[in-house]
Amino acid sequence: MSDSSIPVLTLTSNSNAPAPRLALPGRLQIHLAPQRHFFAEVMAQALRLAGQGQRVLVVQFLKGGIGQGPDAPMRLVEHLDWVRCNLARCIDTPDIDTSEAEALQTLWQVAQDAVRAKQYNLIVLDELGLAIHLDLIPLVEVFALLQNRPAGVDLILTGTDMPTPILDLADQVTQMRRVGPETVA
Repeated sequence: MSDSSIPVLTLTSNSNAPAPRLALPGRLQIHLAPQRHFFAEVMAQALRLAGQGQRVLVVQFLKGGIGQGPDAPMRLVEHLDWVRCNLARCIDTPDIDTSEAEALQTLWQVAQDAVRAKQYNLIVLDELGLAIHLDLIPLVEVFALLQNRPAGVDLILTGTDMPTPILDLADQVTQMRRVGPETVA
């Protein structure tokens, strides 16, 4: 076959307009562990992206902190905001009082607004799986947010467990487990 028999496609344009940019869908990553766990690899990813100039938000739903909450986020580095529930304690039970429920719902609304507004390139929703499991954040609301998230916003969800409908939406699921002599039967 000679080169002259190979069809050639020539694209021409009369427009000087730039080619449209494709909006890349945001990735949904889920990190699970059998116990409440600090996901160092998730924080490493958040710090790496913030160091590259991308905006990152870490939302810790079930960890409280004195003088924290949506109105007082911590700024760890120039592009990384970290916000906890405006509570003096960590939540580990579905039995919470009215003020704790209001603080949690306020933080959930802040997280939803941040996703919808595309304020951040990466949003980490820490212990969201446990908050769903404890019926503190409605699964239907989480599913709707994830299903309708805007392009270009990456999300990382963490927890001890995650409902199947959310796992089915994920691009990547990482399950941490203990491996070693003490786990061999």
